[in-house]
Amino acid sequence: MTPVELSRTVLRAVRRAVDEGELSVVVPVRAVVTPPGPGGCGDYATNIALQLARSAGRPARQVAEILRPHLTRSEGVADVAITGPGFLNIRLGGGAGASLVREIQRRRDAYGHGDVLAGQIVPLRIPYDIRAEVVADTLVRIVATQGGRAEVHHIHPSRTEPAGTQFSRAEPAGTEFSCAKPAGTNLSQAKTAGNDPSHAEPPRTKAPHAEPPRTKAPQADPPRPDRLHRPHPQITTLRPTPAPEDPTALGPDAARWALLHPAAHDRPRISADHLLQRESNPLFRVRYAHARTRALTRNAAALGCTGDPGDVPEDVPGGDELVGALAGYPAVLTQAALHRAPDRLARHLVTTADALLAFQHTVLPLGDEKPSAAHRARLALAEAAGTVLAGGLSLLGISAPDYL
Repeated sequence: MTPVELSRTVLRAVRRAVDEGELSVVVPVRAVVTPPGPGGCGDYATNIALQLARSAGRPARQVAEILRPHLTRSEGVADVAITGPGFLNIRLGGGAGASLVREIQRRRDAYGHGDVLAGQIVPLRIPYDIRAEVVADTLVRIVATQGGRAEVHHIHPSRTEPAGTQFSRAEPAGTEFSCAKPAGTNLSQAKTAGNDPSHAEPPRTKAPHAEPPRTKAPQADPPRPDRLHRPHPQITTLRPTPAPEDPTALGPDAARWALLHPAAHDRPRISADHLLQRESNPLFRVRYAHARTRALTRNAAALGCTGDPGDVPEDVPGGDELVGALAGYPAVLTQAALHRAPDRLARHLVTTADALLAFQHTVLPLGDEKPSAAHRARLALAEAAGTVLAGGLSLLGISAPDYL
């Protein structure tokens, strides 16, 4: 059962509780399902009980107790536990890992894409700064994975911003900014824009020419149905802490990682450490993990072995951690888009890479051992990890070489 399928299962449990009169709530459109947090257990957790508590007029834990038996009876669910204020922790039956791998194989680079921002325009307002340019360029792609369309605008250099402007905030529609900038910024373009504010529009000194006065007020056109009750998009001002020096000397991949991996309020570290092929370098670990998945596929082919989705036993080193990281990737993409935080994606790729590097030694047969169904299942899981790592790096604008 994939996270998407489990989300539908949770909603069906809510609907059954409503139909049987145990809850009086409106069944939500979606249920968030993520790997368990600290103090949790099982394969996945959901906060649906906390989400419904207010409308149900009951404590969240009581709502969770009502939903628990409906979930437990669902196909593919082995056990449900309640933790904290009312989190439902779900342990799946056999086939969970295999189903996840099949979902990644089916969707490929589109795995993790959703529709939480479907049809929405997300205006991003940035200063002329190389880090802000790179963050905004990355967010254009991340927002698109959730069905939205980000538009990048530049803060007019002649405007004075009040002290204490936050790195990311929503402002009411109508705030003045320069023309929208298309996606696809590269580092050289960002560097030029960041160092030369003369590229901005000159400040407007007088209003555009007005139409001649009319002797009779024109009749207003009737409002179009598609414009009724349409909310104005909020403008997000992105002001990540600027880089202390020009990062372009690191090359495009390392420079982008140096600017994107830290949180927006942290000052990026610009040093040659991002180029070192060492375990201490997170960028190297992510790209090396991807290259290892490709090497495993090549070496398995030489043994006549191909990947076939199947369950990986819990005692296989790194197996549970890798399944959890792959299952959590869609939620990370959603949060990165909603919070305008590409650093969340970068850090999750490091988590996925570390799990893969711990797991890789179990994939291929050793010595005279013949390839078995267990090896094919592990190979399929490793290949799925390679797909996610490549897709995530692509969203960050960083290459994922097959050889490293």
